[in-house]
Amino acid sequence: MSAAIEDLKNDHEAILFALGILESIGIKISEGEKLIAADILALIDFLREFADTCHHGKEEEILFPALEVAGIPRDGGPIGVMLHEHELGRKYLRGMRAAAESLFDQVTFMQNAAAYADLLRHHIEKENTVLFPMGERVLGEEAFDAIEAQFQRHEEEVIGAGRHAELHAMLAEFGRRYL
Repeated sequence: MSAAIEDLKNDHEAILFALGILESIGIKISEGEKLIAADILALIDFLREFADTCHHGKEEEILFPALEVAGIPRDGGPIGVMLHEHELGRKYLRGMRAAAESLFDQVTFMQNAAAYADLLRHHIEKENTVLFPMGERVLGEEAFDAIEAQFQRHEEEVIGAGRHAELHAMLAEFGRRYL
């Protein structure tokens, strides 16, 4: 497996862990437990920054264009599906944030959180089992080395040097509090 694909799969593991925290928060809310509103907003911000800006950014700006050049279609193909799902995820994140920022619309928050978690779990499965293996068949080792270098630049330039590690530490803290 290329380092670039391993990088994305590691991101997937962190995202799945975050979804487990989100679902745990949902259970606590449905059981009437009072939670710290700032934590809920911080988890939404984590998902927006880590899953969307960082991870989806690496896919949308670096991997997917390389796969298209190598012959994997965007329109009517797996890349188009992934891009559509990224947009749906953004919609659910906006819905969660709006619900959490208001007088905490529990129903809307829970609907968006459940839809987001379900979407990303299926999305990650498709990438891990279909798109990434497809990419490894059409792109060579040299291309993946260049992609991995671009991923590192993306993380430094888009989210900032050292921020990836800070986000993982934040995720670990959420895990301690809510799992």
